[in-house]
Amino acid sequence: MLSFLTRRLLLMALTLWAVSLASFFIISLPPGDYVSTLQAEAESRGELMSDAELVALRQRYGLDQPFLAQYWKWISNILFHGDFGQAFAWNSRPVSDLIWDRVGLSFFLSLSTLLLVWAVAFPIGIYSAVRQYSAGDYLATFLGFIGMAVPEFLLALVLMWVGMRYFGQSPGGLFSPEYQDAAWNLGKLLDLMGHLWLPILIIGMSGTAGLIRTTRANLLDELYKPYVVAARAKGMPEWKLLLKYPVRMSLSPFFSTVGWLLPGLISGETIISIVMSLPTTGPLLLSGVENQDMYLVGSFVLILSTLTVIGTLISDLVLAWWDPRIRHRYEGG
Repeated sequence: MLSFLTRRLLLMALTLWAVSLASFFIISLPPGDYVSTLQAEAESRGELMSDAELVALRQRYGLDQPFLAQYWKWISNILFHGDFGQAFAWNSRPVSDLIWDRVGLSFFLSLSTLLLVWAVAFPIGIYSAVRQYSAGDYLATFLGFIGMAVPEFLLALVLMWVGMRYFGQSPGGLFSPEYQDAAWNLGKLLDLMGHLWLPILIIGMSGTAGLIRTTRANLLDELYKPYVVAARAKGMPEWKLLLKYPVRMSLSPFFSTVGWLLPGLISGETIISIVMSLPTTGPLLLSGVENQDMYLVGSFVLILSTLTVIGTLISDLVLAWWDPRIRHRYEGG
């Protein structure tokens, strides 16, 4: 197990270096740069920027340097100083400030949605598998298909209209206008809670529907295996047998996807955040891509990649703890 962990840590470092280089290279592929975006915006307003101004701007942002020089400046500042660079389109504000300003709300929104999805989907999925082909199973299947088929942005628009029309709630955002720029207090916290249920419901609907189907399918694969039949033949109570053996084994695929949860808690649902004007990290990343803000986008990609790699390692370790078969395989390797 120790040798496995050592190999994984070395591969993590190599993977993150390759991801940082590839992401920075891909960001640099489109023609032009941030200064070109500024020039195009000025021309759309009927203004002209002189060549001297363009050269001065490129020198100011370091865009006149070769690709490898720009990459080394960025990655070395991260490694040795914890500096992710400056966001060009945000008046050269530090990228770390922009990201961490929004990470809290993104994390809270995604974590709340995740807990709701698990709390609703697992019991329904288990019931649907144990009572296969019953009326409850058919109802859960029907609702699951509806939840997966309806686009989230369409559901967001409909529920925003319902909230405004029947509940007098301001559409979009996580705060009412009077609390938008106010300091944190009890009133602002209660206002946040009053707005938070809508994006949680919208984001969680498709996730809940998909998890119900997955839980049902995994549990059905385990319910009639010989070890379950043998435990039942020995007289073990049905509820105890269900939780101790088939449910436990059917949850292994979920632990293998923990690596996807960590970046999801930070990035959130970008499309829903844009539709509902949520102050999360998703719209910030999209803005960086549109403005060719290489330091902002590169930092986002690096952070999400790091969380994915760490999450994958956690998945492997949790799986080894949860499933003795996998643990013995690691120990044997």
